[in-house]
Amino acid sequence: MLDSNKAQLQVLSESCGFSNGEQLYLVTISNDDTIVKLTNLGAAITAIFTADRNSVHHNIVAGYEDISRYRDNPHYFGCILGRYAGRIAGAKFELDGEVFSLSENDGVNQLHGGIEGLNKKVWKIKSFIREDNEAGVIMEYLSPDGDEGYPGNLWVTIKYILDKDNKLKIIYDAVTDKSTPVNLSNHSYFNLTGFVSGDVLKHTLQINADAYTENDEHSLPTGRIIPVDGTPLNFLSPKEIGADITDVTASDGFNHNFVLNDYFPGKMRLAATLSDAASGRVLNVYTDRPGLQLYTANDWTGHIIGPQGLAYNKHAAVALETQFFPDSPNHPGFPDTILRPGQRLISETIYEFFVCK
Repeated sequence: MLDSNKAQLQVLSESCGFSNGEQLYLVTISNDDTIVKLTNLGAAITAIFTADRNSVHHNIVAGYEDISRYRDNPHYFGCILGRYAGRIAGAKFELDGEVFSLSENDGVNQLHGGIEGLNKKVWKIKSFIREDNEAGVIMEYLSPDGDEGYPGNLWVTIKYILDKDNKLKIIYDAVTDKSTPVNLSNHSYFNLTGFVSGDVLKHTLQINADAYTENDEHSLPTGRIIPVDGTPLNFLSPKEIGADITDVTASDGFNHNFVLNDYFPGKMRLAATLSDAASGRVLNVYTDRPGLQLYTANDWTGHIIGPQGLAYNKHAAVALETQFFPDSPNHPGFPDTILRPGQRLISETIYEFFVCK
């Protein structure tokens, strides 16, 4: 791990074109050991450079070289998902006796906030953080009443903060003037070899979850919570991602929400650990959320060439999306996702990067 007494923290910003007439920026946060690049288009992480055990740096997340391509980002590389991450069945929900119809962008369902979700918005860069122990950027966006069918004006603030110990913090902050469901997440895909390996099937993964939410044939929750014991979804002990992936036939790989252990609102705990023996890189994911969506890039076809200069093929990366459960507004037994006027949603996820020698 980086010697925190020697790390020099920096945050830099440069303009990089326009999207629909709005100024785009590339923000770089660094600490001499880890470099994080972001854009205000979709509030997306575009690159994370970390060192392997030989001190060779690679970009370990999927993204685009051309920032303008985040406007049409069908795989949601690195972006903020919302207003509601995951699927909402039938693109509708009932709240306080009223039925709300949402935009449909996944058959008859809504996925990740709709046709023009937060992932496609140009966020305002509010300020930068330049402290002795951390550096970062604060972005904000106002989602207006009726946006993609959701009630209420929703003010969302995202903080990306890198500290001297190679922890990248993502802090979500939202308020509303009408009751509305809110489920914000980041959709970064990781390949700890820097995509040198063609897939992540040899990556080792551990998820601190005794159960998962069962999917139907459309990847929607049935409402049942199933123990992972005796299933391919048992990652309680570290195992290679590819060990049981061929047994998951319905989605051609993992695309499941895990019910994380020891959940209590506001309580941070270790959710997952991803590691690559070849490079020595390790990623710890901490969150205060009740769920973690595991997605193994099942629909990648190799037609996208990333900034690493390599094709993004099937199972070339893995997403670990901290979240509330999918379709929670239609499942009263799931943790409540309704944000009401006078309340404030504050949630944090931490990506911790280090090397196992």
